[in-house]
Amino acid sequence: MTPQFELDILKIRLAAPALAALDLRVRVQRALRQLILDGVLAPGLRLPATRALAQSLGVSRDTVEQAYAQLRLDGYLRRQAGSGSFVSQTIGASLLGKPPPASLPGSVQPVALSARGAQILASGGVADQQSVKAFATGLPETRAFPVDVWERLRRQAAGEHRAGVLLHGDPQGAEPLRQAIADYVNLERGARATAGQVLVLSSTRQALYLCAQVLADAHGPILMEDPGYFGARKAFEMAQLRVVPVPVDAQGLSIEHLRADRSGANTVYVTPSHQYPTGATLALERRLALTAWAAERQGWIIEDDYDSQFHYAGLPTACVQGLDTQQRTIYLGTFAKSLYPGLRIGYMVLPPALVKPMTHARSILDGHTPQLDQLTLARFIADGHFAAHVRAMRKVYAVRRDAMAQAVQRHLPHVVAAQLPPGGLQMPCLLHGGRDELDTIRLAAQAGIVLPGLSRLYATPPERGGWLLGFAALTPHEIDSGIVRLARALG
Repeated sequence: MTPQFELDILKIRLAAPALAALDLRVRVQRALRQLILDGVLAPGLRLPATRALAQSLGVSRDTVEQAYAQLRLDGYLRRQAGSGSFVSQTIGASLLGKPPPASLPGSVQPVALSARGAQILASGGVADQQSVKAFATGLPETRAFPVDVWERLRRQAAGEHRAGVLLHGDPQGAEPLRQAIADYVNLERGARATAGQVLVLSSTRQALYLCAQVLADAHGPILMEDPGYFGARKAFEMAQLRVVPVPVDAQGLSIEHLRADRSGANTVYVTPSHQYPTGATLALERRLALTAWAAERQGWIIEDDYDSQFHYAGLPTACVQGLDTQQRTIYLGTFAKSLYPGLRIGYMVLPPALVKPMTHARSILDGHTPQLDQLTLARFIADGHFAAHVRAMRKVYAVRRDAMAQAVQRHLPHVVAAQLPPGGLQMPCLLHGGRDELDTIRLAAQAGIVLPGLSRLYATPPERGGWLLGFAALTPHEIDSGIVRLARALG
């Protein structure tokens, strides 16, 4: 070490705020390591003796000795009895003397990816809305959630199970929650489920990814409604499946087109209770025909029942899973819409033959869902709070749905026609002739409004563009004022 120059740099590095919280020994080691990596201390350079450096820095000799010892263990120093300590010659000139080429601040240099990684990058991810904005989709009302009740039940669960909730959990899910889910879907959705068939997950998208991995081979086909849920298509594409669209009409998935499919697919993804995004309900005869198709093909139905709790015209139709006597239906549910998105708990009700392979796949993916959250939710359901919250929100959302329809009719009749949905948290609106979807989305964004377009949900561009307006997270006043701002933006 040339006496003064590097010593001053070392003192500056030691005073860096990023190292302030570290033990002094670690600070000295980290600062020296960075000087080596930066090339300030060149390969082969002899460092001062521990006593001399300790005196220069005003620290104990033991502190410097421990720092040197760790650097030697990590391969940065070579120490030789009687000769001293030297910067390792094997660090590599390419690392030490050649800084990376300059790039613009914030720029990201291209990297080599796998074919799968390149496909994911090219197709883009799924952007979940992290704050309430008019008119983002899929967001429930969270301001009315009974936080005090939830926290009380959470404390109870923590007190009862104590340190047990801090350990790894069952990959299939906590038994109390699986039982509560089975009881709920049997009673409310007409399912036929046992706790042993329930797999607790973090989200519907995780469930879809597991289905893609377990039920289909890479590059193989999978059938999906057209239009359909954007997140499902992304999950299938990430698993390198080929998505084959099946048309949807006013009665839901077209069974005629399903039977005519010759792609070789044995799995179909559907949203029969409230088709996403059209809002259509799959007719009973089509539900029965769907289960017959799965039995004939020895295939699988992925039934996404994402928001069936919120039906505003009578009771929702019983789920397909409850009608399927051949046990070929995988039922998906989530608490992101009925409670709050940040909970990150969803589930699958599986045919018995799929419980073990799906659970094993989940154990590899992320292990398990946090136990304390599961046990709290189990109490929330068992004590009746979940059903009460859903009933209250159903009334609130019905009012907001009508407020949205009225606001669109009042302020935007020359732009779009609202399609009153029988349920759900968002309203499809079709643009009148001459209006360009992308242009309206751009103008809305300039006014601070999120305007989810319909076209991206179609495999082929639809004849008429439009929007899918989320209303559940907004009060009637917020809905009306947002539509007024949108009308001004569109002119």
